[in-house]
Amino acid sequence: MKKKIMIFSFSLLFLSVSVIHAQKSTATIRAGVNLANVSINDDGGIDEAKMLASFQVGIIGDFHIAPFLAIQSGLLFTGKGSKTQTGNEGDANWYRSTANPYYLELPVNLIFKTPTGPVKFFAGAGPYLGMGIAGKNKVKGAIGGFNFTSEESIEFSNDDPATLDEEEGAGFGIMKRFDYGLNGLVGIETSHLVLSANYGLGLAKLQSGNGAGDDNNNKHRVLSFTLGFKL
Repeated sequence: MKKKIMIFSFSLLFLSVSVIHAQKSTATIRAGVNLANVSINDDGGIDEAKMLASFQVGIIGDFHIAPFLAIQSGLLFTGKGSKTQTGNEGDANWYRSTANPYYLELPVNLIFKTPTGPVKFFAGAGPYLGMGIAGKNKVKGAIGGFNFTSEESIEFSNDDPATLDEEEGAGFGIMKRFDYGLNGLVGIETSHLVLSANYGLGLAKLQSGNGAGDDNNNKHRVLSFTLGFKL
């Protein structure tokens, strides 16, 4: 399974580099902050008070179809997750849990840009595919005044993308290996810099063994703010 994951990772990298190579001048190194959460009810709502701060870094490139239109793709290392808390630290009984998975993510967005001027505005949308590769689950709290802490690596299912009708290695407490969803983004760019805001709407449930389902709970929601430097 590890060999298949490596092959899949290199395939993502090859695809993103191929798109960027078509227009080298539009390649952009970008990094930024992620404000991540997980939907908690059937209509896809989240608890803003429990948002988890994480980060992303990667390379993005634009393949220009027209002066005002481009296909944007690349490869990102991006953090997602959420945190939950009951009570307050220092109470006799309180609990805090943080899940912070990291993904290799391949976005493919259709971007519309203002065609002229030193500063261009852009907006776009498209799908993304992510593969979980690392992360931590952290728990801290107290019961009856006795403190406890734990930290362990996130365990992902050993899902084989070639078998679409089953998910290998699924189980309770094991996170689904592959994530997918939709992006929406807006921003501005100059000849050297790109500022953007992106919202990622996850469509895959996080718990392994679960499909997308009729409801929209237990799915990633990520608001990102990034700064990019054109190469």
